[in-house]
Amino acid sequence: MDVQERVPVSSIMSTQLVVLNTSDGLEKAERLFKKHHIRHIPVVSGRRVVGMLSLTDLLRISFADGAYEEEEDIEAVVYDMFSVPQVMAKNIKTVAPDTTVKEVAQMLAKEEFHALPVVENGELVGIVTTTDLIKYLLKHY
Repeated sequence: MDVQERVPVSSIMSTQLVVLNTSDGLEKAERLFKKHHIRHIPVVSGRRVVGMLSLTDLLRISFADGAYEEEEDIEAVVYDMFSVPQVMAKNIKTVAPDTTVKEVAQMLAKEEFHALPVVENGELVGIVTTTDLIKYLLKHY
């Protein structure tokens, strides 16, 4: 096994975490997605991960894409009809900081999701996405 195969996910994960609480609204979620140019937000209760909200989840319930100014009122009504816990993915997989980049790549390649919360001692410490993996691969190959 070469050194590349033992690189821990903690070396490529993002630790500048943008999170939502279960009590936050979907309008806040949309603002965070746009402001930070991200596609996945862990949902937490305290420091414990309880779900993951993706931009795709949000778009799935929204029939207004924001391109039309007059549609924004409709979008607000739709967002008020649902809560973050109703829209988020609940049965999420997590990884530990010492999980290898290779193991994470295998998980993301096999599953239908594109981000994994990194959890240590039950607390969220990072998030790793397919984009993080691609950047890592581009740097090393």
